[in-house]
Amino acid sequence: MADFTTHLLRSSAVLFLLFPVVVVSSIGINYGQIANNLPSPEKVVPLVKSIGADRVKLYDADPKVLKAFAGTNVEFIVGLGNEYLSKMQDLDSAQSWVKSNVQTYLPATKITSIAVGNEVLTFNDTSLSGCLLPAMQNIHTALVNLKLDRQVTVTTAHSLAVLETSYPPSSGAFRQDLKGCLSPILDFLSKSCSPFLINAYPFFAYKANPKQVSLDFVLFQPTDGIDDSGNNLHYDNMLFAQIDAVYAALGSLGYKTLPVQISETGWPSKGDEDEVGATPENAKKYNGNLLKLVSQKKGTPAMPNSHLDIFVFAMFNENLKPGPTSERNYGLFKPDGTPAYNLGFSGISSSGSNNTGTNAPSYILPPENPSSGYMSISSAGRVSWRSIRIISLMAVGSISLL
Repeated sequence: MADFTTHLLRSSAVLFLLFPVVVVSSIGINYGQIANNLPSPEKVVPLVKSIGADRVKLYDADPKVLKAFAGTNVEFIVGLGNEYLSKMQDLDSAQSWVKSNVQTYLPATKITSIAVGNEVLTFNDTSLSGCLLPAMQNIHTALVNLKLDRQVTVTTAHSLAVLETSYPPSSGAFRQDLKGCLSPILDFLSKSCSPFLINAYPFFAYKANPKQVSLDFVLFQPTDGIDDSGNNLHYDNMLFAQIDAVYAALGSLGYKTLPVQISETGWPSKGDEDEVGATPENAKKYNGNLLKLVSQKKGTPAMPNSHLDIFVFAMFNENLKPGPTSERNYGLFKPDGTPAYNLGFSGISSSGSNNTGTNAPSYILPPENPSSGYMSISSAGRVSWRSIRIISLMAVGSISLL
């Protein structure tokens, strides 16, 4: 262990000298663990720091992870899985959960938010969606009772399929059938000063209709883009159009100033034959260009003064995830700690300049005992959510795949 740590720290030092951490501005990373071959959390800490991430989002409250990151100053969003929502209808259960999964690790581990459920409203399960807001309220009440509400927010992540209209961005609107559930949730978020979380994947729009959706537009490459006559703004990439469609939808319900956080976005480096565009080259372009945009501290066309608040999906390729091949290949890293592809952090600098020709060094992580792998049950349903997202987007029409 000592030899490994020494090797990793030396490699990280080389990376920091070549590409200082300040070049990546406040980026978050999703740390999923549906795999049996991932390195221990202690070995993940230097990897997270090596890519300049200062925020991590979990799909649970894994004690091994939270303990490993104690004292690192890395901010955490912990997750409370969908399978626990019904139990959180009871305030005592909610308070017990907060004590065990949040209070225990504070202040050593910097937990700043709790994501209650994940993409609940697009499951089309009324019994589950009916539990969401009461669970959020009880978790918040528990934080208040424990005097933690000023340092830990409560929110929930949504699929982009909550939108009924997304093109042009200025006409963004939520699904009519979800407004009854969404409005009180938005009111809760506004009153508790919590962000609205959305999972946005331009990859799905391209995969669904590669003949009509421009690959350059979804990969942040030079393109003519689109003009929105509704707000007289120009868009040169799909993610910004998606984000502004969300802002427009929020504004239509009276929540124009509610902050939006992109809780998931990313691009797979491998896919099945019908998963057009899932390649290492495209993953490098998407994530690399995304990090450049984040480093520039600029907002979207409709919200230019709001910095991008984004969590990349994901830290590792996860070999036990169900569904198409792409689901197991969103990681920036392979399980052994080597890059899944050469992301090219050398292209990101504090001044926004593009330096090329140098790649970050590989990190060699010995494989863990598969039997000790920690599987996050709360992440297991992602495939069905993504299928729902694609169907919903396609139903609006090919051009509205934004």
